[in-house]
Amino acid sequence: MGVIHRRYGETFRWDGVTLEGYLPASGAAVTKQVLIGAAEGAPNFALRYFEIAPGGSSALDNHAHDHGVLILHGSGVVRLGDERHPIATGDVVYVGPHETHQFENSGPEPLGFLCVVGAERVRG
Repeated sequence: MGVIHRRYGETFRWDGVTLEGYLPASGAAVTKQVLIGAAEGAPNFALRYFEIAPGGSSALDNHAHDHGVLILHGSGVVRLGDERHPIATGDVVYVGPHETHQFENSGPEPLGFLCVVGAERVRG
């Protein structure tokens, strides 16, 4: 059965979705919301929304699953392996399996992005 989570006004918050803290590499706030996942009965993937405060970054990570990322707002830098690339609203990023990666907010506004991963990542 399908599920709809309605967005609150102009915010990047949705009804019925828990706002979670995420372990940042910096002291700046990073939050995560699972928009579609096991709670919605999705058997194959999870759709998550991350937001990184100005000056903040996600953890430097490397794992077996891949990601599809769509930058919704803000600007920053993504590290893919040993390379760093500027990112901004509308950009799409693919992070391959076992690829070292990190998202950094280098702009003055929050950096927000959708991230799709396989369901086995969320369960495991």
